[in-house]
Amino acid sequence: MPEATAGSIEAIYRRESRAVLATLIRLLGDFDVAEEALHEAFRAALERWPREGLPDKPRAWLVSAGRFKAIDALRRAARFDAFDEGRHDVGGTDDPSAEADSVEDDRLRLVFTCCHPALASDAQVALTLREVCGLATEDIAAAFLTPAPTLAQRIVRAKAKIRDAGIPYEVPTANELPQRLDSVLRVIYLVFNEGYSAHSGDSLLRHELSNEAIRLGRLLVELLPEPEALSLLALMLLQDSRRDARMSAEGELVLLEDQDRARWNHAQIAEGLPLVERVFRDGRIGPYAIQAAIAAVHAQAATADATDWAQIIGLYDVLLRVHPSPVIALNRAVAVAMRDGAETGLALIDPLIISGELADYGLAHAARADLYRRLDRREEAREAYVAALALTRQAAERRFLEDRLAALG
Repeated sequence: MPEATAGSIEAIYRRESRAVLATLIRLLGDFDVAEEALHEAFRAALERWPREGLPDKPRAWLVSAGRFKAIDALRRAARFDAFDEGRHDVGGTDDPSAEADSVEDDRLRLVFTCCHPALASDAQVALTLREVCGLATEDIAAAFLTPAPTLAQRIVRAKAKIRDAGIPYEVPTANELPQRLDSVLRVIYLVFNEGYSAHSGDSLLRHELSNEAIRLGRLLVELLPEPEALSLLALMLLQDSRRDARMSAEGELVLLEDQDRARWNHAQIAEGLPLVERVFRDGRIGPYAIQAAIAAVHAQAATADATDWAQIIGLYDVLLRVHPSPVIALNRAVAVAMRDGAETGLALIDPLIISGELADYGLAHAARADLYRRLDRREEAREAYVAALALTRQAAERRFLEDRLAALG
């Protein structure tokens, strides 16, 4: 057997712990019992593997060890008779490899359970990051600028909801899949945007959120290569490829048209573009696919001036038909302004604000201000920048708007 060192066991923990947990939840039927079983299994591994060597199938060994330790603990606590063997499937098998046969299904079960629509949106996000990604509660709380006790209670309540409501630990049926998959994709994209769009707090933690969302996207594509899952992964890769160019060395915001495209992550672009092409060849085009296609057009433009705005506008037209939204209408208006001029763009943006649809959306006022600035309509630009500032909380965005406002004199 290969020699087991603390480093090799730690590497196995990083690689296998979430998969082991997913299977233990299926076998034991309880998140907290499974988490304790996971820790006990790795404690046993740290004691035995340095003496006995690494087992041929570490994941199966850990699943088997965790299951039996959980059963022993329940027996010692004199609660085993009340343990619902039908629900928890503790009968198992003496063959440790058989315990992990369905591990890929278990990972998918865990994702769908954490993102179940019966859970509140913030609970879905917190539970997914904690259980599927394995992030520490304190790190999740710090990234979302939430007190750690509040975040911990959110996770506890979500687990209780799963238990008390009898939420099944299963992959949805074919009839349920479209709606349930949409919930999973929404959670993953929320996690990504929290890490990508925000400019306050611990930047390393926020970068980790985006990385975890991309990792989740890859996991979902690996387990369930549906077109919208492929599309979301492509969208995140193409957006994240611009991360390093979005901020200056001084921490100031850099607009897309001003970014140094040599700083874009071209490996991510090379990974994302074929995914977009694959989905469009398949022909099942959803909202994430269209957004990914828009990101692809930007990614393929060597310079800002080379951007194919006509193609982007056409894609926004399609997106508005399948997923109407005032924010999408705003993004389309900005694209129209880039192709047809600021006056044309303003004619599209003004009704969105005046009607009240985007009256409280800071980016709408910022876009309006920029178009007024380009037309040298200084007083109107100034009013729009002030309105945008009143609705903007992120420090880097506020500094950017304040600089633009100051430049108007």
